Amino acid sequence: MQAEFRAPRRRTRVYEEYEAPLPVSRDAEEKSHFRAEFINQHVLVHHPDHIHKIHNQGYFGKGILSRARPDHSISDQWEQHEGLMLPVVTQSRYEELLSWAGSVLYAQGLDEDAVNQTLLGLSQPVDVEDVRREMEGGENGQRREKEVKEEEPGTEGGVCPQTKRPLDESKVEPETKRCNRSESQDLNPVCDLSPSSDQESDSNHDPTSDSDSDSDCDPDPLVPGPGFVLVSDGEEVREVRRCPLTLTEYLQLSLEEAFFLVYSLGCLSVYLNQEPLSILQLWQTFRSLRPDFISSYAAYQHFRSKGWVPKTGGGAKYGVDLMLYRKGPPFYHASYSVVIERVDDEFRGSGLRPFSWCSLAALNRITSNVSKELMFCYIIYPANLSEVELDSPACLSKLKVQEVIVSRWVSSRERAEQDNI
Repeated sequence: MQAEFRAPRRRTRVYEEYEAPLPVSRDAEEKSHFRAEFINQHVLVHHPDHIHKIHNQGYFGKGILSRARPDHSISDQWEQHEGLMLPVVTQSRYEELLSWAGSVLYAQGLDEDAVNQTLLGLSQPVDVEDVRREMEGGENGQRREKEVKEEEPGTEGGVCPQTKRPLDESKVEPETKRCNRSESQDLNPVCDLSPSSDQESDSNHDPTSDSDSDSDCDPDPLVPGPGFVLVSDGEEVREVRRCPLTLTEYLQLSLEEAFFLVYSLGCLSVYLNQEPLSILQLWQTFRSLRPDFISSYAAYQHFRSKGWVPKTGGGAKYGVDLMLYRKGPPFYHASYSVVIERVDDEFRGSGLRPFSWCSLAALNRITSNVSKELMFCYIIYPANLSEVELDSPACLSKLKVQEVIVSRWVSSRERAEQDNI
């Protein structure tokens, strides 16, 4: 039978408001424009503002450190400690972060004595007043640094005497601007392991900024100041220590999501080695990575155009290609599990995973057990479509899509319905 979209199951607990998806705008001035990087066959969004806008308006992508929403934090528990709001981690978790930091320091070429000395310094308790002073330095350090530069002899009011060009404050070493540490803290891997300057702002998302604090300079809840945590040993003892490692959350887009944002919405640019990829280059690159990319993207674009939110990653555990959500995963459970098949005009084709009656019945039973319906999405290729035409996304206009719902026949249920009639 043909697919009939039914009302999905609403989630019982919803903690966010629905935002309209990214609009299709012909006006270049009104259109949002985002940037992503193509790294190791993955499309990653680094900028924090771009991450949250792309994900919130349409639920594209997933966080690389999170299950779905890119809101990773070093700890889910926060406490106010002597006027400072700090994340709470257990002693075992802190030792795990120390081991990760040691691995990174070894990879940087430091010897064992230097690594041990650095980790020993990190594990020492930090006085709260020192934390406040360091945070004040982080806020006012750039201003004081600029004043010193203007007053230095030979700088000629912010002009470099060698190049005769204005001093660019953005080119100051990011570790210095971020941490403002003293000379005795030069081996602190809090800064040595931090992201590059174009990624530093990724850690500025503030999920708990509405908490009250007695301090005039509250830390950023994700990475407070240069990185401080409240270490608990399971009792009432709480010690403020430096966070040995800063983990940065990025947004990972599937190939279908990235190409949809580039081609259909025109709001994303994908860069490879600091060079933007054209639509044709992106199409050919994705085709080389995934032989079934054309069929997969055609199905993705089809369901997106109908107002559904298709997710490619969640279907793997159910043995399908796509999961369809109404509005988005935070509001409804997935309604349909979709299997994508490429066929010709007469519905003949070689499926990526040929089904027998036994395997089809098993997949249908799995889908029913998780309160979803199984759908086959057939991408129909015309017979006169050549391989040369498939090298361009213009071929999408010649493809047709047909959905078919696969349902189990339950004899007892059928008899009960007949008896009611």
